[in-house]
Amino acid sequence: MSNYNPPTLEEFRLTADRLKPYTRITPTFHWEGDTVGSRLGTETELFLKLELLQRTGTFKVRGAVNNVLALSSEQLDRGITAMSAGNHAIAAAYAARCVGTSVKVVMQASANPIRIEIARALGADILIAENGPVGFRMVEEIVEKEGRVFIHPFESRRVTEGTGTCGLELHDAVPDLDAVVVPIGGGGLCSGVGVVTGLLNTKCKVYGVEPEGAAVMKKSLEAGSAQSLTELSTIADSLAPPFTTDYCYAMCERSLDDLVLVSDDELAAAAAILFEHMKLAVEPAGAATTAAAFGPLADRLRGKRVALIVCGSNIDIDSFTGLIKRGRDGLRHGLLAPRSPS
Repeated sequence: MSNYNPPTLEEFRLTADRLKPYTRITPTFHWEGDTVGSRLGTETELFLKLELLQRTGTFKVRGAVNNVLALSSEQLDRGITAMSAGNHAIAAAYAARCVGTSVKVVMQASANPIRIEIARALGADILIAENGPVGFRMVEEIVEKEGRVFIHPFESRRVTEGTGTCGLELHDAVPDLDAVVVPIGGGGLCSGVGVVTGLLNTKCKVYGVEPEGAAVMKKSLEAGSAQSLTELSTIADSLAPPFTTDYCYAMCERSLDDLVLVSDDELAAAAAILFEHMKLAVEPAGAATTAAAFGPLADRLRGKRVALIVCGSNIDIDSFTGLIKRGRDGLRHGLLAPRSPS
């Protein structure tokens, strides 16, 4: 167990009050019917925490705004910078607008075009990096040359405090959960939701889910410390940072009961299920918890009271069309299909 101290429940609640003017309390929806019953059993209660309806389209705004609200007037005068596959760039641009500062973001060349457009529309000065490691080096240069404050996409106590407000809302809306399933990239969302869950409901399991081609948290848990990856391959680019970090890893390590992996085909199939049966248009990362619930976690969630965090929806129409086509093909070939209890 790490020596890093997590935020207290009081700190999470104070953060929620601080964020109220800038974020939404996103809805939690009870998903009922044959889609759930045929896969998890009719006694299972399944809830979706719809973070795709958050301002900027993802949970990222919670941590970004919490960070910029703590900046001094001198720091605000210098502005902020960020590195992102897209969603954190949008959140940082929105956060900068909230406090009236400037923002220069580095985005990966693989970033979905709509994310670049949204970040630019929010006032961001955008630079493009070949990949994640190059992007982080570019941000270091911006900090050194321009004096901007780096707003990290997932590392810091303030990010954990911010994402924990998602957990507060969830447990307030749906008490007595047996399990929460959280998507993991660098682990920022899980760091907050996991810690809050442990504070509010000690019997509730916390399951993380990562793409098979970007399993940096799984590697870190196996090694016992924050790790990095040299190769990444997944359609869920917002769940594919090249590393996790010490504090974020520590918060996830203390709160995760287990972590499972899902394939790109399973992500696409889950996105198709969400679109066809819930009318939700999600990016691949937003389908990760559904893929896990209907796939590797199905037997453990059967008959339980479960919440899935649907983390984001920033995807362009052409990419979404391709995602759903791939998902439908996977469903026709039996992916995430209804199955008998084991």
